[in-house]
Order: sequence, then structure tokens, then C-alpha cells
Amino acid sequence: MKESISLTNQYNRAAEVIKTAILQSQYQAVQKVNSEQLALYFGIGRYISTHSRDNYWGTSALTYISEKLRRDMPGLRGFSEAHMKKMRIFYEEWNMLEDKSFIAMNDLQLVNESLSTDETDSIAIRSLRGTNCEDFPLEDFLRVPFTHHYTILSKVKELKERYFYIHECAIYHLSVDGLKKAIGNDDYHHQSRIPNNFLQKLTSSELAFRAINAFKDEYMLDFINVEELGTRDIADIDERVVEQKIIHDIKKFIMTFGQDFAFVGNQYHLEVYGEEFFPDLIFFNRELNALVVVELKTGKFKPTYLGQLSTYLRILDDKVRKPHENPSIGIVLCKHANKEFVEYVIQDYDKPMGVATYNTSADMPEKLRKALPDIDELKKLL
Repeated sequence: MKESISLTNQYNRAAEVIKTAILQSQYQAVQKVNSEQLALYFGIGRYISTHSRDNYWGTSALTYISEKLRRDMPGLRGFSEAHMKKMRIFYEEWNMLEDKSFIAMNDLQLVNESLSTDETDSIAIRSLRGTNCEDFPLEDFLRVPFTHHYTILSKVKELKERYFYIHECAIYHLSVDGLKKAIGNDDYHHQSRIPNNFLQKLTSSELAFRAINAFKDEYMLDFINVEELGTRDIADIDERVVEQKIIHDIKKFIMTFGQDFAFVGNQYHLEVYGEEFFPDLIFFNRELNALVVVELKTGKFKPTYLGQLSTYLRILDDKVRKPHENPSIGIVLCKHANKEFVEYVIQDYDKPMGVATYNTSADMPEKLRKALPDIDELKKLL
């Protein structure tokens, strides 16, 4: 009986400690809502971890504390038993930050019979700055909501990979579903990003993130065999020849290009003020809800290609795009491109554009080409 009363007293004190910390945090949260919440959850997670592990508390501790918090603070949300367990995981997964002075706290000691000032101070967060953790993305970390953090912790185990998704959330303001999709697509291991200006020019950061992930920085058009086209020099191949080969194998091109693309047309006729234009390839992407123009160039990237593409996008948006569709996106698909240079010059254009490169079967080493199965033989095997 005495042991039961003793545990109840401990639980009551624990609820008081957490309640005081909540009130202190709420008072400061007006200016630093997210970072303050993360600090609070980290501190509460530490407090709970310290006392709930190794059977220091009974198995019903969090249930009791959660119910008491609800009684004492009507309308309080986010402090259910399940949510406090998530706070504990949050602390335990990031406890190395405490060791590196990311969050400075006193040791929590439940040695007094009554609630002491030291107990509430132990949850109070003195500082959210000054981390010594090497390469730790502090600014990104503080901008990411707790639910996103928990999603990353529950689905990603490797530290650098966690850093990556924290950065993606901070920069692109991903929804939880968007984050789960990024993790499911294993974006960390597919980080080659097409040089682009999507983040600056598209209507929302969420759409920009989807656009970045819709395109690769390099495509392997292995169904285009330059030797079969009757020349050994790729520079001598006219864009129209490559275009016709793509049109002939449009299904292969779409499967190579990505998901959710539908072919609209090639040499698509555009006209404005009596001037006619014929973009090479036009697709519609269902995920982006936008038209996508692909301009084919067989040589090295030139800045003038962006001006040409920008003209096409202006006309498409004014004359072709439906009211419910997002702004049209342009892709220059060329043989070679200096990524840093592309990123430098593309920022001055108002239309969302990117530059990708491609390889054909003739670009592969001879040994590698011979090692690859013939497409017809592969179909038979399948």
C-alpha cells in the first residue's frame, strides 16, 4: 500500500514538473513557436526517459500522468500517453545533441519529498544555440515540426540520411505525406538534382519539390544507337533525328523520363502575333499538373537555349495552359552541361526551367555495351 502511495506521489510530482514546463514554454512560444516546442519535447522526453526506463516508474506511469495533465489543464493537446512516448524517442534518438551542448539542462533529481525548483529547471531549456555537433544542421532542425521529426526518426536510421530529410523539410516545407513519399522513394540515395530554378519560380515550395523529384539530371537513352543512324560522331546528329528516334520509341522514352508523363506532341505548333514556334516535345505530367516542354540539343549547353525555352513557356501559359493547371515547366535535354554554370545563369529567367543531359548506347564503353542484353532477347526472357 505504501509503495502504491509512493508511486502516486511520484507521478503527481512528475505531472506538476511537466505542467510547469508546458506553461513556461507556452509563455515564450509567441516568437519561437517551433523551436520552443522542440525544446520542450526534448526536455520532457529526457525527463520521461530518465524515470521510465529500468522500471524506475511503473508501467502505468505515462497513462496516469497524461490523464492528470488533462484534468489539470483542460483543452491541453499533444500530451497523450502515445505522444509522450514519442517525446521519449525524440530525446533518446537525439541524446547526442545534449552531450554536445545542443540543449543544456540540469540533471533531474527526484530526491526531495516536495517539488523543488531544480526539478522544473531541469526541463527548462537554457539554450537552443551553440551546438558543437559536427555538420549538424541546426537551423534546419529548428524549422522542422515535431511530427516530421518523429516520422524521420521512425523511418530512417542512418544519421546523414536523417540530416538530408531534415534539410528537405526545412527548405521545401514538405507535408508529412510529402515527407513519407520522399522517404519511400529513397530520395537520399537519388540526390542528383537537375540544375533548375523551380524553387524560385514555381507557385509553391511543395510544387517545386515535386518538380525537382520529377526529373533526373541525366538520362540514359540507350534505345538511341548512334551507329545505327549511320555516323560515328554524335555531334553530327541533327536534333530532329534524335527527336524522331524518341517519337518512334516514345513509350521507352516516357519510361526512362519518369512517372506520370503523358505525351502531347512533337513539333507542337505555337503562334503569337504572327510568329510561329515549334517546340520539340511536349508532355503533361499528372503529378505536377503541368505541361512540360522538352527541347533537344545534341551538343553542349548554351545559355541561349534558356531564352528559346522561356519563349515557348510564355506562349504555352498564355495560349495552351488550362486555368486549373500549374505553370508550364521547361527542360533542356542536351549532351553536355556544366551544372554550376547552368545554376548560375538560370536564376535570371522568370519561367521554371531545368537542364538535363543524356547518353546514348554509343556513349558507353564497348565492353559494357556488349555485356548488356539485346532488348529483343530481354523481352523473350521476360
